[in-house]
Amino acid sequence: MSDAAQPTAAEVRTAAEAVKAALDRHLAAVERRSGEDDPAVYEAFNELAVAAEEYDELLYDRYDEVTPFEIPSGDDSLPPYTGPEEPNALSVLIRRDYAVVEPQRLLAQAGRVADLEAGPDPDSAGGSVHAALGVLFGEFEPDEIASRHKEFGLEEGDSTLWVAAADEPAEPGEWLEAPFDQADPQRVVCRFDVSSVFDDELDPDDDTVTAEPLEDADH
Repeated sequence: MSDAAQPTAAEVRTAAEAVKAALDRHLAAVERRSGEDDPAVYEAFNELAVAAEEYDELLYDRYDEVTPFEIPSGDDSLPPYTGPEEPNALSVLIRRDYAVVEPQRLLAQAGRVADLEAGPDPDSAGGSVHAALGVLFGEFEPDEIASRHKEFGLEEGDSTLWVAAADEPAEPGEWLEAPFDQADPQRVVCRFDVSSVFDDELDPDDDTVTAEPLEDADH
């Protein structure tokens, strides 16, 4: 930014005062909240986010300094929420990626499960990675697979969990043929993401600039 376009010291000060006022309004709304989904709290939160972002930008443009706090925003990951204010039902959508890094370990674990079950053909579990995956994911819950992935020769990749609002619970079998086709990002109440990009940090002894993790709506 050129010197001519830089904000004045007075503009930065005004933005700082706006943040202070927004903090007071947010605290007052929280103290008076009527429930977990009080719209006044959400409105005060959004006003605080806007004021803080404006101050942060002006502070950087004028003094090349930044604030030590960040206000989470869903703009980078989700569109604006358009679902019901009080959802009557929820859909939880989960994706977890894995790499098969030790196929022999995977095959051995599947073979043990098949032996314990004493199925008609326990050796078939160790015949292929495809069959072994079917055995393990059929035996263990996804959360247990996630917590024990190294035992199964897997390496974790990115994962995400979406909590999406629905008007009514789905009828039994309604979406089984295409379970993810109706996922609407505009009805996501919150999401939780895990990725190695969020772990990138600048080493104090390293002059290399690393990318900062993108903020998601809820995590």
